Amino acid sequence: MFTKHAKVREVQKVVLEVVVAVTSRFSQSCKLAIAALFGGVFVCNQAFSAVLPEDRADALYHAYDGGGVTIQGPSILVRKSVGNNVSFSANYYVDNVQSASIDVVTRASEYTERREEKGFGVDFLHNKTTIGLNYTESQENDFFARSGHLTVSQDFFGDLTTLSLGYSQGQDEVGRRGDEDFKENAERRHFRLGLSQIITKNSILNFSLETITDEGYLNNPYRAVRYLDPTVGAGYAYQDERYPETRTSDSAAIRGLYYLPYRASVKFELKTFADTWGIEADSQEIGYVHPIGDNWQVDFKLRSYKQGQADFYSDLFPRIDAQNFLARDKEMSAFSSQTIGVGGYYKYELKNWDSFDRFSINLSLDRVLYQYDNFRDLRVSAEPGTEPLYEYEATVYRFYFSLFY
Repeated sequence: MFTKHAKVREVQKVVLEVVVAVTSRFSQSCKLAIAALFGGVFVCNQAFSAVLPEDRADALYHAYDGGGVTIQGPSILVRKSVGNNVSFSANYYVDNVQSASIDVVTRASEYTERREEKGFGVDFLHNKTTIGLNYTESQENDFFARSGHLTVSQDFFGDLTTLSLGYSQGQDEVGRRGDEDFKENAERRHFRLGLSQIITKNSILNFSLETITDEGYLNNPYRAVRYLDPTVGAGYAYQDERYPETRTSDSAAIRGLYYLPYRASVKFELKTFADTWGIEADSQEIGYVHPIGDNWQVDFKLRSYKQGQADFYSDLFPRIDAQNFLARDKEMSAFSSQTIGVGGYYKYELKNWDSFDRFSINLSLDRVLYQYDNFRDLRVSAEPGTEPLYEYEATVYRFYFSLFY
């Protein structure tokens, strides 16, 4: 049977064939080095031209509120060039989490925690090639993660085409509150490839591929599954989740941007995802950006997402230890989401300032509706397996100020 996972691999094969054609002009040693470094599996984000990022300082505030969970905090990013070929960056990011989600209130009590992330990076520019190196660390009271990232971007064909390659590797250390003896580890590898092409003076297309491999302890130590047990009052009992210790996920995406005659633009994204746990997902997004005068800009977006469940997921298992692997995390279930977003952007040139060029202000608001197909709301008392299906709405705010110098 031709599975969704195989379909994603086929899409990757097509894009890799394009990359092979593109890189046919490279020397044999260069092609062998690329193949050795990335192992034939790549990815990409938005492509960028062979210029260093601008010197800037960003101050961000983000907030998420939905499903009984609130997450908010600041982030600071500073970037500074040294000469014409090197640019350094440093970032500090904070998440303050307060959770009374459905998973928490049905089995425990509300909790709060704080996550801090620190990172620094350097970008090198040589002719039309940009190389980026980054390192990040993330710390919580029961979790520590560190990761390194490498990105290579090359412009060619008169700067009409950009090829981007990336690789990341991370290590996680997982603990559990109240249990000092609980220590588990996981290792993650992330491969990225992207190809961006200017089609006409008004249109750009971007193809991206991504493969992530995870190995080690991959489940949440606080989550549990439920199973039928007529000997207890609720009719069901709990046992800890058990996940496989390996996972590989593949995704492929195509993005487009078209500039309209009146300075506005429309954009779209189509993305497909599949993993070795049986999860298959697709998303579609369309956006519109409209300038107002020389300094203002507004944008709108609509996004739809739908995924199937993991092979070992169930909202209610028939008995204890019903199978080798067990999951009831709602993110492993079948669900869909719809997002509507609006944003605003303002920039101002600082003509009379010697040290600063300009500043910009960005504000965005997203409203998201999540609907679950086979995850039930246990806050409602009912016969096990007949509780109403769970759904909730979430609001995401982002505000950031940028100063360019």
